[in-house]
Amino acid sequence: MTQQTIRPLGGPMRANWIRLRTMIVLRWVAIAGQFFAVTVTPLLFGVQLEMGWCYFTIGVSVIGNLVATFIFPENKRLSERQNMAMVMFDLVQLSFLLFLTGGLNNPFVLLLLGPVTISATALSLRATLALGGAAIISVTILAFANVPLKTQTGDILRIPQLFIFGQWIALIIAVVFTSAYSRRVTSEIHLMADALSATQMALAREQKLTDLGGVVAAAAHELGTPLATIKLASAELVHELKDHSDLREDAELIRDQADRCRDILRDMGRAGKDDLHMRQAPLITVVESAAEPHMDRGKTVLVSLNAADGAATDQPSILRMPEIIHGLRNLVQNAVDFADSSVWIEARWTAETITVRIIDDGNGFPPHLLGRIGDPFMSQRKKRSTDPRRPEYEGMGLGLFIAKTLLERSGAKLRFANGADEASSQIGAIIEVRWPRRKIDAKDGDHAVPIRANARF
Repeated sequence: MTQQTIRPLGGPMRANWIRLRTMIVLRWVAIAGQFFAVTVTPLLFGVQLEMGWCYFTIGVSVIGNLVATFIFPENKRLSERQNMAMVMFDLVQLSFLLFLTGGLNNPFVLLLLGPVTISATALSLRATLALGGAAIISVTILAFANVPLKTQTGDILRIPQLFIFGQWIALIIAVVFTSAYSRRVTSEIHLMADALSATQMALAREQKLTDLGGVVAAAAHELGTPLATIKLASAELVHELKDHSDLREDAELIRDQADRCRDILRDMGRAGKDDLHMRQAPLITVVESAAEPHMDRGKTVLVSLNAADGAATDQPSILRMPEIIHGLRNLVQNAVDFADSSVWIEARWTAETITVRIIDDGNGFPPHLLGRIGDPFMSQRKKRSTDPRRPEYEGMGLGLFIAKTLLERSGAKLRFANGADEASSQIGAIIEVRWPRRKIDAKDGDHAVPIRANARF
């Protein structure tokens, strides 16, 4: 089965999710704040402002908002360039307003961080760098060129040059740090959301196969009776029409096709029951079911089963959960991808735990990445564009993340390590999956499958 590589969504794609209405509402809030500050400041503090130019600057934003409101539909989604243009316009408009009201002497200069933060969280890296550069240029211009603030008596309100220099340095650092911090955190959230979405898709696919198998088995069972009736009636027609060769051939055709349908449904029903109707299965059956798709990929896959000292010799019967099968399958795939020639799968149980260890004879995990294994979209063990040993599969971060998430959902704890296998003395990667036995034991665990009395047909 071909595996599709799921990649994280990039900045430009996410930027296309932002509605124009959202940007319009945010701009109205900014316009209201600017209008209030420009109007109230002269009345309360006796500061002279260029009121005409200030209202003109605010009015440009008002006109822009009104045009966007009446021309475009409310549910319009902005493209990457449109979002960047709107945020850049807000940055330039705010910078010009600050130029008219004292530059860096105005405490509201901190508002320049707003557009940069929005860009870092919602837009691409290129857009963020462009807006960050524009913000730094604006801060630098405002440090040297601005309309000074004056009192009613003509005194100029100005903080010492040392403080202006400190404010300039602090704002540049804030632009860089806020952008980097916001983008880093947002990228982590987006990567985790994409990986969890991929995990849900994998689990949904496995569950869909389970449901489909149940439907197939039920259909095979229900269609058995009418097909038997058709076969019986056609057989009688063959006997009755022995003197009518042309009609008898049609009756024989009906009988033969009924037999064919019976055989097809029997095979489908058997497959559905074998794979999906059983809610429990022996441990070795579940492990082999998970490893089966990778048995014939040119590597030797050896499966062993043993009980720990003091444990019951009868192997446990465990739940056939899609999470367990799909999670183990991803781990086996990873081992086969990186193994040189052999993969060992060891299933072991005690009275308290059930453990599956997957070992390959490859180069093992890079030591500096052992602590990060299981993070989504992590780097590959060896950076290379293509690897003939790993057909139709790229990277190990997402696959291991899906496996880890699904298995932990079933109650397992995973451990990744490098070491020597005692049986083969081969150095390679070791993945250990351990469940508390009560979590997956189908007979005595927390989710034990109930045994009911046989029902009369």
